Amino acid sequence: MNEEYDVIVLGTGLTECILSGIMSVKGKKVLHMDRNSYYGAESASITPLEDLYKRFNLPGTPPDSMGKGRDWNVDLIPKFLMANGQLVRMLLITQVTRYLDFKVIEGSYVYKAGKIYKVPSTETEALASSLMGLFEKRRFRKFLIFIANFDENDPKTMEGVDPNKTTMRAIFQKFSLGQEVIDFTGHSLALYRTDDYLDLPCIETINRIKLYSESLARYGKSPYLYPLYGLGELPQGFARLSAIYGGTYMLNKPIDEIVVENGKVVGVKSEGEIARCKQLICDPSYVMDRSSKVGQVIRVICILSHPIANTGDINSCQIIIPQNQVNRKHDIYVCMISFAHNVAAQGKYIAIASTTVETNSPEKEIKPALDLLEPIEQKFVSISDQYAPTDMGTDSQIFISRSYDATTHFETTCDDIKDIYRRMTGSDFDFAEMERKKQDIFGDAAE
Repeated sequence: MNEEYDVIVLGTGLTECILSGIMSVKGKKVLHMDRNSYYGAESASITPLEDLYKRFNLPGTPPDSMGKGRDWNVDLIPKFLMANGQLVRMLLITQVTRYLDFKVIEGSYVYKAGKIYKVPSTETEALASSLMGLFEKRRFRKFLIFIANFDENDPKTMEGVDPNKTTMRAIFQKFSLGQEVIDFTGHSLALYRTDDYLDLPCIETINRIKLYSESLARYGKSPYLYPLYGLGELPQGFARLSAIYGGTYMLNKPIDEIVVENGKVVGVKSEGEIARCKQLICDPSYVMDRSSKVGQVIRVICILSHPIANTGDINSCQIIIPQNQVNRKHDIYVCMISFAHNVAAQGKYIAIASTTVETNSPEKEIKPALDLLEPIEQKFVSISDQYAPTDMGTDSQIFISRSYDATTHFETTCDDIKDIYRRMTGSDFDFAEMERKKQDIFGDAAE
């Protein structure tokens, strides 16, 4: 094992696998190790169902009503992909899409006064939505048209708005939109987790709403995609990619020590041998002394024998409960998938509720979401600490990912990937450059 690598990666979580794939595509020699015997680390999909019961220390085995254990693939960290989002672009660039099949999530909902409503994201839906009164609908429609036409390079489209100075709060005022419309726009379309964005320059929010609309336009039902057989397929796809480029993968490798000389990483010691490297990527669990706890997330995995009420019996959806609706500082998320995605036995649904913990009784905090899911056949509750790096890697060349947050999409994970990439290479992650590299390697087959 005494070999030299450009990059050693520890842990096969999604962030680590994508970076490993990207570094391999860039021509780096990569060694990827995980102390677990399975792919995915924190973001694994658990199968068979018996393993989920064991993992959550539930007594006994799943009842017969749950069907065959091996029909289940249950994500520990549920997230959907935005159809036009960064992760899908990374998958397309790296060609990992050839290993995966996606289905469109059938609807996106927002919570208001104890009920759920479909998120209106087109002018037609806005006019039909029961979320707003007639006059509010017209104002919201004007707002959506303004966003759709907004172009930073064409002052005529800006109606006097300075994208880098005007706040989002001022834009909502300009269209006289009320609090509830602001809630679902900020949280269900722009996908912010708190209301801090209201006093920041409006350009980021405008771009986020555009991303939502463009993603929605691709497939029509919702802006979200989800892979058949669960999210555990994603890290494995990137592992295959890395292997095509000569990357080496090792599961079940205990990590004895990260070897640092004069403050800089030089290798990793495993089972007595040292593999040398210039840079190291890992999740916080491998370097707790270089990470700090920044919060907690509660996630409750619920097995149901029915679709969620008031969704028109669809077999997949997302529900966002904006924090204002339940007097909180953070939103609550629900994502539901089912047997239609090959992740559950016939006729079964998996709904996962998550939020950022704010009090000493996290299960009470998530109750509004669980109330929407009743009756629940079986619950699996987890409360995870969230970590962020305290060492940015400038001197040590150790690059640490952030723990996964409570959101039900991958945009924040992709921001973390781009941030690590920038710190490792000194340049921004350039989608166009990566697309050209792919052409060089795959030629026309890349199309």
